[in-house]
Amino acid sequence: MSDITPDAKDWTWVITQPCPDCALNAASVEYDEIPGRIRDNAASWVEVLARPDVRDRPQPGVWSPLEYACHVRDVFVLFDQRLVRMLTEDDPLFANWDQDETAVQEKYAEQDPVVVAQQIPPAAEQLATRFAQVTDRARVGGRSDGAVFTIESFARYLLHDPVHHLHDVQRA
Repeated sequence: MSDITPDAKDWTWVITQPCPDCALNAASVEYDEIPGRIRDNAASWVEVLARPDVRDRPQPGVWSPLEYACHVRDVFVLFDQRLVRMLTEDDPLFANWDQDETAVQEKYAEQDPVVVAQQIPPAAEQLATRFAQVTDRARVGGRSDGAVFTIESFARYLLHDPVHHLHDVQRA
């Protein structure tokens, strides 16, 4: 796994601008659509995890569909934890999450695709349900790098990640 070049980009721009790679325009997505889109995305990952090439990296330095799926699962879990903090704490500060280090520590490439396919839908459902239940979308939370999100912008930022990675594995 150490042959993956870490992604150090600041992706917060996807909240307000269309992504030129995956074409998602998160700013145009109504908040109330986001829970359904999370659920739909999770179902697509179950299909990806059934592919015979699920462990194959399309090129050196690029995650396999399995590795991307593990990442998406963990994004759903992490964002749910952060959303809980935004709902229960005043202006929480989120510690940096090194997704590449997590991939190494959790051995994404060695995980069982069948198990990952069973884990993604409930993780997505938990997050989707929690977003659907939010009544105060203006509550805020921030990252250790200074980025500040309202729950609404946080939902848009989250949506881009699994959509973008599904695009990554579909063109592989």
